[in-house]
Amino acid sequence: MSMASDGSIERDLAGAAGEVPNHVALIMDGNGRWAQARGLPRTEGHRRGMETVRRIIRHASRRGIGHLTLYSFSSENWRRPAEEVGFLMGLLKYFIRRDLAELHAENVRISVIGERGDLAPDIAALLAEAEDLTRANTGLRLIIAFNYGSRDEIVRATRILAERVARGELAADAIDRDAFANALWTDGIPDPDLLIRTSGEKRLSNFLMWQAAYSELVFSPVLWPDFDEAAFDAAIDEYNGRERRFGGIGVSLGAK
Repeated sequence: MSMASDGSIERDLAGAAGEVPNHVALIMDGNGRWAQARGLPRTEGHRRGMETVRRIIRHASRRGIGHLTLYSFSSENWRRPAEEVGFLMGLLKYFIRRDLAELHAENVRISVIGERGDLAPDIAALLAEAEDLTRANTGLRLIIAFNYGSRDEIVRATRILAERVARGELAADAIDRDAFANALWTDGIPDPDLLIRTSGEKRLSNFLMWQAAYSELVFSPVLWPDFDEAAFDAAIDEYNGRERRFGGIGVSLGAK
């Protein structure tokens, strides 16, 4: 499926009301339950979930979203059965090999956040290839959170700053929110305006805990393989109905 527009897409998007957030983050939950409800193996849920990933990336690009972060594999997901982990790694390889050229042609920039030091060499090389190929692109920035855990990220940032202080490169009293944010894996990426979790679960699950401090949270009951363009647009509509205060006096996002 190409991201190139056709008449029906243009009509659909022309009718989409409200402003779009600059940065949407997604916790893609429910693949296993989707498969279980249909008497299928969990791997089939993951396979169908990958097709949803492809659709949502393209729809977000068409909607004019600036940044889209996908929680693709957490640092805790390694605890899953080896067969399931191996299948997920295969899906990642398949996605990059199948979709990278098209995403690059459509001006999508890919960034990866998460710990890479202990990744298998072939996985690490594919992630680096995706980043290197698309680094100069100026369209949708697709951030893939892979082997990512927010607590690990915060501990890592603390260690980086402590080491800089120990080397005399940074005064302890110069550590502020900006300095801390610059030491995170998301350095240079704006905080998410909207964070969506599918499947009805209502928790962050160790995802972007620093960055989501003032994000609008939308919990969709839809299982990830069934999450479609209409569900994504519904989350944006809910976002537009919110009032963002950031601790002060806010203005409704839907106000013109």
